[in-house]
Amino acid sequence: MKEALLVLDHVRLNFSPGGLLFLNITIAFVMFGVALDIKIHHFKDVFMRPKSVITALISQFILLPAMTFLLILILKPSPTVALGMLLVASCPGGNISNFMTSLARGNVALSVSVTAVATMAAMFMTPANFAFWGDLYMNFYEKSASASLLRPIEIDFWQVVQTVFILLGIPVILGLFMAGKFPDLTRKIKKPIKKASIVVFILFVIILLSANFTNFMKFIHLIFIIVLLHNGIALLTGFVFATLMKRPRVDRRSITIETGIQNSGLALVLIFNPKIFPPELELGGMAVIAAWWGVWHIISGLALSTLWSRRPLDN
Repeated sequence: MKEALLVLDHVRLNFSPGGLLFLNITIAFVMFGVALDIKIHHFKDVFMRPKSVITALISQFILLPAMTFLLILILKPSPTVALGMLLVASCPGGNISNFMTSLARGNVALSVSVTAVATMAAMFMTPANFAFWGDLYMNFYEKSASASLLRPIEIDFWQVVQTVFILLGIPVILGLFMAGKFPDLTRKIKKPIKKASIVVFILFVIILLSANFTNFMKFIHLIFIIVLLHNGIALLTGFVFATLMKRPRVDRRSITIETGIQNSGLALVLIFNPKIFPPELELGGMAVIAAWWGVWHIISGLALSTLWSRRPLDN
């Protein structure tokens, strides 16, 4: 597997500066739509019912990156594929987690509260997690093989913070302001905006994969297996940890989905940002992992949510 993926590491994907601008706008639009559902009381819920919220945040920001690192040690993928896995695991929950929680008959209020807190926390936790686990992986890789690829990769921590703030912080602040200032208008537009943002993001991923169709088809059988395992472990981590913390079943469903649905669009923005990863670096594996995550977690999340929607919630 590793030998085949090493070829992917050196692939340069077709992605223009205009494409990056469109992706930035898309992610900001998505997060603005998410923020329209968030109210100030969702942040207060951290103090009102802290155990479930804290369980979800620990699962998402601490356990998932750690489990991802262990999976990397087992699978031994190529360097940029490994870094792509770590970057996705460092991102906050995805924009469709609230919808999937509702479909799964989980605790929607908890899901929205976790989304609100995780989105704001991600402005620090995403760069901090990727810096920590990425550095740990690079140190491990240097001891186990040639470090010719990884040596030049030096992540500008504050550039990542700035990018995440622009893409997550500003849209969320604007969304909170609009929801508080214009509640009637917000009620009318939030559903169309959320639906449109999801469709636009899916179309973007399809276009990105289509523009690199030859490379995608050449490696999809390997990437599919890696993302399948990675996403499965993410969902399992959320469920097992919530169970160990003795959370109610309705909360377990929410925590599982919040852990397994990641904002892979943010990962793509960071990967294609030339101020973070210079264009001369060959990071094909990172981009393909993040792009396929954006497709697969929708499929797996909907499948799990549909299954749970037919299961009783009795503890």
